[in-house]
Formats: sequence, structure tokens, C-alpha cells
Amino acid sequence: MIIAIDGPAAAGKGTLARRLAAQLGFDYLDTGLIYRAVGMSMLRAGLDPADGEKAETLARALTPADLTAGDLRSDDAAQAASKVAVVPGVRAALLDFQRQFAAQPPGGQGAVLDGRDIGTVVCPDATAKLFVTASVEKRAERRLKELQSRGLDAIQSAVLADMRERDERDSNRSAAPLKAADDAFVLDSSDLDADQAFAVALDYVKSRF
Repeated sequence: MIIAIDGPAAAGKGTLARRLAAQLGFDYLDTGLIYRAVGMSMLRAGLDPADGEKAETLARALTPADLTAGDLRSDDAAQAASKVAVVPGVRAALLDFQRQFAAQPPGGQGAVLDGRDIGTVVCPDATAKLFVTASVEKRAERRLKELQSRGLDAIQSAVLADMRERDERDSNRSAAPLKAADDAFVLDSSDLDADQAFAVALDYVKSRF
């Protein structure tokens, strides 16, 4: 059983995916970390994340251990990930990794994957597909609170502008743009707290099983 969860940044899909995996006893893969790991590998090597050829080389050399690096949740990692993710060669190199995890999850029961193109490209035959979204203003508000909780200085207008820029880049890239699968359940979390969103998602997932 495979659950595919897609959506834009700060929509709450990561939190939702982890809770669903824990509730159902499934294995969880944050596919965004894969791209963040490639992006940070580029930055650590002093390379431009937009250099497609070098990004593909590092993507093919990626190992599971690279996903445990402590700097993958930083804003630098997020920006770098968004840039390497538009490189077709990088996406091709990482696609097999994701599909292998979904087809043969470590625990053997099922898999929950979240990202930008799980339901449309990575696992188009997933048992359940969710597209988690929220207004850009609400997502920027959530990201601001997250940054402040980590002791980082941030300005609302700057966070909002960055969010809009990432949405534009992710939605209009030529390789697997961010969009809801035709058969996905669209969950707008703008006016829902985490528990309410989880309850709605769990009901939908159970209906698919």
C-alpha cells in the first residue's frame, strides 16, 4: 500500500505524512530531503545548484547516509533543492530511489511518501493520493513561526515573497511541475489545525483501503 502526499511548501504535508505513517505502521520517506541533500552537496562543494551536469553527478552518488545531515532543514537547503529539482537528470537519478522505497518499504507493510510529484510521477498508481495545500499567506505565516521558533530572524514580507517565488518555480518547471494528480484528494488546510487536517486525511486514506 502506497500513500502519495504532494503539495507546496509549508502546507503541512510533512507533518501529515509522518502522522499517517505512524498511525498505519507504514515506512515514511520525505522525498524533499533527497533534493535538499543534493543541493547541499553542491553548496558544500562550492558549486552552483543550477549547474545541471554537476548536480546530476552528485545525485547519482547520493547514499541514504546523506539524508541524515543536520543542515538539510535550513533555508539554504530549501532554496538549493528547488534549483536542482528542475534538472531532468537529477530527477531521473533520484526517481529509482523513491520508487524502490515505495515498492519495497523496509517494514514491508506500506509506504508514505511526500513531495511535489509523488502522485503524478513517482507513484502514479499509489493506493491513496493527497494534495495538501493552503493559501500562500497562511503558509508564509506558518513558515515565519517556524523560523522564529528556531531563533532565526525573519520578516513576514520577505517570507511571503520567497514563498511566492518558490511556488512559481515549482509550478512552472518543465520537469514534473507541482500539481495535483487528477485522482488526488485535495485537502486545503488553510482553516484547519494539524489535528483536524489529520482526521480528514485519515478518513480519506481508510476509504481507499
